[in-house]
Amino acid sequence: MSHPQISWIEKIVHDFWQNAPSNNLHLKEPEKAWATPHVAVARGDDPFFRRFKEMIGPFYWTPEEAFAMAHPDIAIRPQELRVISYVLPQTAQTRADEGKEQTLPAERWARSRFYGEQFNCELRLHLAEKLTKAGFPAVAPERLPDFAYQQSPGQGLASNWSERHTAFVAGLGTFGLSDGLITRRGKAVRFGSVVARIDLPASERPYGDNHQAWCLWHARGQCGACVRRCPADAITTVHGHDKDRCRQYIREVTTPHATQTYGTGATPCGLCQVRIPCEDRIPAALRA
Repeated sequence: MSHPQISWIEKIVHDFWQNAPSNNLHLKEPEKAWATPHVAVARGDDPFFRRFKEMIGPFYWTPEEAFAMAHPDIAIRPQELRVISYVLPQTAQTRADEGKEQTLPAERWARSRFYGEQFNCELRLHLAEKLTKAGFPAVAPERLPDFAYQQSPGQGLASNWSERHTAFVAGLGTFGLSDGLITRRGKAVRFGSVVARIDLPASERPYGDNHQAWCLWHARGQCGACVRRCPADAITTVHGHDKDRCRQYIREVTTPHATQTYGTGATPCGLCQVRIPCEDRIPAALRA
């Protein structure tokens, strides 16, 4: 993307990734929590945002609803907003460590989920602040005080802003059998986003409206590697991802283990994101 303002935003994200002390796994030797980030842009009036609200429930925020919470005095139309989404890939060493595990997360993975997400929260706020100070009012929806999880009639437990769904709209990736988002940097990633009043071209969505295009199982009925990697039997080729079973394993097994063993209090697992064809790329068979 060569638009000058997008290049400016990419630089904000990259510089913070490069220089922020919080991008650190807090091991004995300093080590970044994430590999190089990548940025994409969606229009605030993209129809998918309304579809998500219809699919998930009335508590789900559209970009204009999230924006209005932070800037209630600014009258805004959806078409004036852009949603800046970014992906933070796991490092090669973190992926390698996690790939050796069968039932519990590796130390680097647990630390990336804890310390790496702390950095991600800082990055969201940093990007929103930089944009706002430059004259482009912005908000990081996931950092709003009212961000929370509720029961969706059709989707089970769901948040009122989804970083993965936002990344899909921005063209960063499509959903796999495990519900993880498969990006050009693979599925072993995390996401963040900011909504801003700024005129930017939207990124290409190379898969169009096909939300499962880069998953080997959904595209060709092949693979299912994430099924075999899940220690909780929470993924099947028939029913996909069982969120309740997954959450129970995380809450009862992996979180206590990470807290007691590594001193991290987040909710790591991630075993289904490594040792699979989409770990760090789009599966070769599906690349255009």
